[in-house]
Amino acid sequence: MASTLAYYPHYCNSAIPNGRPIVKPRISKPANPNGNKPNKLVRHSKAYHLTLSRALSAFVDSGSLERAVYLFENMPRSDAYTWNVLIRGFVNNGLFREAIELYHRMACEGIGADNYTFPFVIKACGGLLSLMEGEKVHAKLFKVGLDLDLYVGNSLISMYAENFRADLAEKVFGEMRARDVVSWNSMISGSLSVGDGWSSLALLQEMQVSGMRPDRYSLISALGAASLECYLRSGREIHCWTIRSGLESDLMVEPSLVDMYCKCGKVDYAERLFNSAYKENIVTWNAMIDGYASNALPLESLACMKSMQDDCNLNPDSITMINLLPACAQLGSLQVGKSVHGHSIRKGFLPNMILETALINMYGASGGLKGAKYLFGKMAEKCLISWNVIIAAHVQNRQNEEALGLFQKLWCEPLEPDAITIASILPAFAEVALLREGRQIHGYVSKLGLGPNTHISNSIIYMYAKCGDLATAQQIFDKMLIKDVVSWNVIIMAHAIHGCGGKSIALFKEMKKYGVEPNASTFFSLLMSCSISGLVDEGWGYFNQMRGSYNIDPGIEHYGCVLDLIGRTGNLDHAKEFVEQMPLVPSARIWGSLLTASRKHGNIEMAEYAAKHILSLEHDNTGCCILLSNMYAEAGRWEDFQGIKSLMRKEGLTKTVGYSMVESRGKIYSFTNQDKCCQHASTIYAVLDIISKGIGVNIHLTRVTRFRPLDLANERAKSAAAHSVRLAISFGLISTVIGNPVLIRQNTRICEDCHSAAKKISDLSHRKIIVVDAKVVHRFRDGRCSCKDYW
Repeated sequence: MASTLAYYPHYCNSAIPNGRPIVKPRISKPANPNGNKPNKLVRHSKAYHLTLSRALSAFVDSGSLERAVYLFENMPRSDAYTWNVLIRGFVNNGLFREAIELYHRMACEGIGADNYTFPFVIKACGGLLSLMEGEKVHAKLFKVGLDLDLYVGNSLISMYAENFRADLAEKVFGEMRARDVVSWNSMISGSLSVGDGWSSLALLQEMQVSGMRPDRYSLISALGAASLECYLRSGREIHCWTIRSGLESDLMVEPSLVDMYCKCGKVDYAERLFNSAYKENIVTWNAMIDGYASNALPLESLACMKSMQDDCNLNPDSITMINLLPACAQLGSLQVGKSVHGHSIRKGFLPNMILETALINMYGASGGLKGAKYLFGKMAEKCLISWNVIIAAHVQNRQNEEALGLFQKLWCEPLEPDAITIASILPAFAEVALLREGRQIHGYVSKLGLGPNTHISNSIIYMYAKCGDLATAQQIFDKMLIKDVVSWNVIIMAHAIHGCGGKSIALFKEMKKYGVEPNASTFFSLLMSCSISGLVDEGWGYFNQMRGSYNIDPGIEHYGCVLDLIGRTGNLDHAKEFVEQMPLVPSARIWGSLLTASRKHGNIEMAEYAAKHILSLEHDNTGCCILLSNMYAEAGRWEDFQGIKSLMRKEGLTKTVGYSMVESRGKIYSFTNQDKCCQHASTIYAVLDIISKGIGVNIHLTRVTRFRPLDLANERAKSAAAHSVRLAISFGLISTVIGNPVLIRQNTRICEDCHSAAKKISDLSHRKIIVVDAKVVHRFRDGRCSCKDYW
């Protein structure tokens, strides 16, 4: 928020008020190379000076600042009034820096600033977000005896609030001898601007107790505070006050009421107000469009915008576009989002930093990462929110390494990451980082003082779980002061991916005991836990509870987990029937579960059936092609094997290059399959040879029954015994402290050969081995794996 506001003044400087562009005027007096006196107007009477002052004021009020500056520079005499008029003109047109420079020049020329000068100068300091300059002006007020002036005090409160120093604003407010409505409004809106809605609501009550009657601006700020805190009770009280005050139909109050009810989740209340509101007010329409989108009603949001055009003949403005884009993102409709983008270009709404940021968010959420990157690269100005959104877009589209690269670039900008930045980048760390890097980002979060932030803590818990450190994840959860439903979902999922299904179920029971209501994500975490741990009966029980006990309709992800449970039993006909009877259209993820089950149980016919549906939905699904080709190879069906390979070449599909990482003595080592160029290669392969002899080097060939001689030779050359994960395990065994687990991070799912080998290596070495692959965490110990050989 702070960084976004920091860019608004500059953005305002490029605005076009009254249809005329502002050309920044010169502040210093024009040079006079001939040494002659400037050609000033010769008449010096008071009446003539008054006429010039009025002309100066008229130029300023009409936005003709160049003419105003010219007249000001050529006036025969100037007093505090004329300086104040020009300073006011600069401030009202967003030229805050010029206003402050003129104030300093005024002091240098011996013109004393008065109680009309300082409010505008202080407003300029607030507009520039220049706390240092504002404090200098504040110090000057003590010298000239204006520190207790009512109007000056009101300006100081607003300036400190705009600079996010609510403590200093409160101090000024407390020292004021007299307060008017503006004083109270400044404090109420100031508290709201720093994100403290509760203080704003408390101040409104104090205002009424003091005998001051709130006006429309008081109520608008208070409604914003109720919206921020989602405090419906207070919002209703303020609504009653607006009715008693006759302000319910006020064109400024109406949109605030609609917004408050939407933010509090009462869309039906908002609709009632909206239906009785003045329909020519586009601000009310924008509030309703945003209200639908913020309550996950994207279709209603789009319908509201269409009704605004058809029924009231109102043209959408840039705010309409900004409010509509989240609805496009929720629908995942790139086509509708592009329509909004095109309309914004045709209407001249771009460039607009806020609109561009909303477009980036839409493209990222709709799978159009290319469009998001293009927009971000073209932005003339980027605020912290823009960086946060583009980082989140990369994470949403599983471009985690690119997201980390953007995070590093952000450090080179004059911006400081905030809580949203950290929350956006932590999932990327969770997917690709090792434990050491995870601890580093955790340390940075603690240094910023964001540790108590619930949203941040949730992300850190998941990051530690994905990095293989479940114990630390649990410790952080236990120490959290405030645990929301997301916190419980995350810790349940953390134990799920580690194969600790019993602990996940125990946590779910504890969650209910604390009175936290489970949601759809809770049941997804539970079903995932049952799926990974093989708890078939428990999984079916929770799936039935969703609709029966909690009135939650299962989503596609829940059906996917249940399909995994059925696949574990080996009853593939039941699995196929389950997919065909689903009330939702099966996605590639659903057919992928059936394909995996078919692979596990060696049913090629069912695998072909599933693969056909996957490729009809995602023709570029590399994993599907590779899995099916492996099944053909194992069965000796070489014509089919070559057919899949030909299809991959035709579509330009290539197998993802697998790599594994291991940390040793503060350094990260990365290995690829058959890596001969890695550090300590000779030592690693010597250790690998010893291990291979201990576990059986040709174990990877036992599943292949009908290889042709040439293919057998090629397969031996690409032996799974030298896959990246085995190289990483071998290096980890000789480079880490005996007794500590060997922690491996792999970017793809571990193959069956390496999975079997890792179990044997854990038994042979008497070491605990943790392999974090693309799906789950495999904890190998004494020849067994936490996934129970199904992943």
